[in-house]
Amino acid sequence: MQFQRVRHTAACVIAQMSRGAKLIVLTGTAGGLSCCSIAMPLAPEPSAMWNSQGAASDATGAIPKLPPKLSRALDGEDLRRAIAAMNTALDPQGSGASVNWDNPQTGAKGSFTPVGQPYPLEGKICRAFHADITVNETQESLQGAACREKTAEWALTEVKPFRKG
Repeated sequence: MQFQRVRHTAACVIAQMSRGAKLIVLTGTAGGLSCCSIAMPLAPEPSAMWNSQGAASDATGAIPKLPPKLSRALDGEDLRRAIAAMNTALDPQGSGASVNWDNPQTGAKGSFTPVGQPYPLEGKICRAFHADITVNETQESLQGAACREKTAEWALTEVKPFRKG
């Protein structure tokens, strides 16, 4: 009963207030309660904002983009042989001719042909290519690009179906 009397008393006090006073009380109450729901992020450790080379890392929490795949039809050994052929074909010191590869165990085969001259991009050497891949009598014709740092292997940056024109 004591609780009802307090609530009744508070209701009477609010009822007797002017409209402006009610607005101030309600705004203050709502503002005070809303503060309870605000989440404040903690500052990251300074080391988390820099990568191992001392460069600023992506602190946005963005999901990193996965590197493109050459072909879903290739198994591990097929892919190893295809990438070896790609490395040879795209070498800027090479002849610029097509390089063929095959895997006699699976019957998969293909070729890589460099397209155009190597070009610099973000401190790396890049080169476009055209690739033909055959696995289980299914042929794929692809176009793409790969980049590498001076001493590293080529890494695919783009792969899509080849379109003439």
